[in-house]
Amino acid sequence: MVGLIYGIASYLGFLGVFAYLAAFSDGVLVPKHVDSGSAGDWVFSLVCDCLLILLFGLQHSLMARERFKRALTRLVPAHLERATFVLASSMALALLMWQWRPLNLVLWSIQNANISCLLWAINALGWLGVPLASFMIDHFDLFGLKQAWNGFRQASLERKGFVTPFVYRYVRHPMMTSLLVGFWVTPHMTAGHLLLTLGMSAYILIGVRYEERSLARELGHAYLQYQTSVPKFLPLGTPKGPLREAPESAPSSSRAG
Repeated sequence: MVGLIYGIASYLGFLGVFAYLAAFSDGVLVPKHVDSGSAGDWVFSLVCDCLLILLFGLQHSLMARERFKRALTRLVPAHLERATFVLASSMALALLMWQWRPLNLVLWSIQNANISCLLWAINALGWLGVPLASFMIDHFDLFGLKQAWNGFRQASLERKGFVTPFVYRYVRHPMMTSLLVGFWVTPHMTAGHLLLTLGMSAYILIGVRYEERSLARELGHAYLQYQTSVPKFLPLGTPKGPLREAPESAPSSSRAG
């Protein structure tokens, strides 16, 4: 029961932190956001923010590696490894937002109401696209709740397998595409927002590269075929049908990170 409660708490914590991240990045609805607070020394703020982004990236990347996962399961039950990863990621992201220093130089600000509304609508679709894309594969497995539930029931974990539903036929990493849209598409951009956006974009690009190497090793020809058939981020070209007779795994980078 304790493990199940731990998994649920980790999952709910992630939902709260992710929702706050969207509002934090957009500068709406929350008391502290990317541009809030008094502007301090630019050099100190820049170094502090870069270190916070680096800390999040290192935590996310190191804990996603198989060697770290094996070491972690010596300390926590295997069915709670994913929940622990999700919890640690949420804590690293919460620390980033808590300690973020604003850089309030305005780079662009759209005053036209129609254009501004259009950009906010696209921005909202980006943030909403992350959970929607995760539900197309295995949302509760991705965030550790399924593993915690099966550990509570003392049942073996059954995954959906290598599936390419709907948007996964157009892009290999729709959750990452959605995140990029959420960060980049905005009617108001400051230097601090741009720094956050560049940092997260760099992490996404680097993380996906290593994740695809891992998936190629795990799935072999099936994933290599998927790579050559479906674009990485942008839905360009003609969608292909789902792959046949693939080993059981999800195609998205979401599984590792």
